[in-house]
Amino acid sequence: MPVEEKGFIVVLQPIGRRVAVREDATMLQATQAGGVELQAVCGGNGTCGHCRVRLVTGQLSATTAEECDQLDDKAVREGWRLACQASALSDVVISIPSGSLTCEQRVQLESEETRIEVEPETMVADHGETPIGLAVDLGTTKLAGYLVDLQTGGTIAQHGLMNPQIAYGEDVISRISYAGKSEEHRRRLREVVFDGINKLTDVLCSTASISRESIMCAVIAGNTAMHHLLTGLAVEQLGKAPYAPASLRAAEVNASELGLRLNDSAIVYTPPNIAGYVGGDHVAMLLGIDIRRCKAPTLAIDIGTNTELTLKVDGRLFTCSCASGPAFEGAHIHQGMRAAPGAIERVLLHEGSIQYYTIDRRPTCGICGSGILDAIAVLLDVNALDARGNFKKDAPGVRVRHGNPEFVLAAAQSTAEATEVVLSRQDICEIQLAKAAIRAGIDILLEAGGVEAGALKSFVIAGAFGSYLEPRSAIRIGMLPDIPLERIQQVGNAVGLGARQMLASRAKRWEAETLAASVEYIELTNHPSFHGKFVKAMLF
Repeated sequence: MPVEEKGFIVVLQPIGRRVAVREDATMLQATQAGGVELQAVCGGNGTCGHCRVRLVTGQLSATTAEECDQLDDKAVREGWRLACQASALSDVVISIPSGSLTCEQRVQLESEETRIEVEPETMVADHGETPIGLAVDLGTTKLAGYLVDLQTGGTIAQHGLMNPQIAYGEDVISRISYAGKSEEHRRRLREVVFDGINKLTDVLCSTASISRESIMCAVIAGNTAMHHLLTGLAVEQLGKAPYAPASLRAAEVNASELGLRLNDSAIVYTPPNIAGYVGGDHVAMLLGIDIRRCKAPTLAIDIGTNTELTLKVDGRLFTCSCASGPAFEGAHIHQGMRAAPGAIERVLLHEGSIQYYTIDRRPTCGICGSGILDAIAVLLDVNALDARGNFKKDAPGVRVRHGNPEFVLAAAQSTAEATEVVLSRQDICEIQLAKAAIRAGIDILLEAGGVEAGALKSFVIAGAFGSYLEPRSAIRIGMLPDIPLERIQQVGNAVGLGARQMLASRAKRWEAETLAASVEYIELTNHPSFHGKFVKAMLF
């Protein structure tokens, strides 16, 4: 719906920004207003062709002569436009390819590295080249790829890209809904993710100076929906109770059948799933952190739009998932965005003054998940928020605009587009919902395992968001239990590490499959304690 008379909302994917524009504003102006920098070396007159975007939903103005000069008929049919030439005629969602951006978003690649054991019988390429394997962490938002030398186990290249599926939905549920509308939609989701993996592979091969034909095998670790889309299984049933997967089993598929450009004989392995919303990526994460060898009570969590948790206690593994939503990616936050240059990523209280820091120390254009958690923790510390998340109207920095209280985090003169960055009551509510879901999941696992939070000797946080969040802030807002900080380990991309281990060792694949089969899964949606714990966890 228009946000004001003769105005529309433009959603910029995969960045996750929502921008209110006047009806005659071009998509280039919309991206600039959202602090997203496109390549537009011609100054916006349509002659360079670098500011390409693709219309996903909504209606744009008619194609111009300049666009016809820069785009072929096929591109126009597929929805490609020049941002400087296209204006919104309704609310729209546009997808921005990485090539149109002046800078990339941050993708977590590093992990707590351990030596990857290679089996002696590892395949040898038949054309004299060193055999190489491809490991991919296929996340809902991002793709992280690694090339592994299958003789030494060493990682020879790594790179990350945004998952192109994000243009069709910010979370798994929305993509399942999209896929369920038609076979064409389901095929489209498969095609775009394979295209993304192929582009990722090209970058990796270029970095390592190898040919794609050297890649003899691949491991792709994704959630259950991703596993199903990759292997051609139905996903519609995952969107409704009882959220039953079509298969929990690991799969091996010829890469050429999937349209992946690897060696002609390359086989793609996808790890097993645990449940409808606990997939092979979580199994890879558990393998990467070696959870089966943890002796003391350990809780491992991978925070994302869907958050998976596993508790190891007394030799048993308890697992659940919770729909934490895309708020930690900046979605549904008034000036939220994903982790890109200019996003506020850290907020601190220093000598009584609230200070913030942006990614790459660029002028701020919004706030990402880690910054939002910090900001709320600081607002609680300065007594600007009460336990229910309501602003205290007499607190410094809090003002009332259009009858609604908000906190001014960054003044207009310090931002990229001379627009204040504020936190609203609705923003606070989005984080409350997300953190309450996670905390309720933690508490239910602890209850199932018969342990208190204080008994945890290790609390492992994996994933991109988990790598950058400040544990003190997560504890302060009640998302994590109050445990000693030295027990918290932020391990980075453990999914990528687990995928590389399975790539180099069939024994590790067998371990992953036995691990998945041994997990005791708890479905939170019908758990008798969930609602009460969720409501309690809404409080700060």
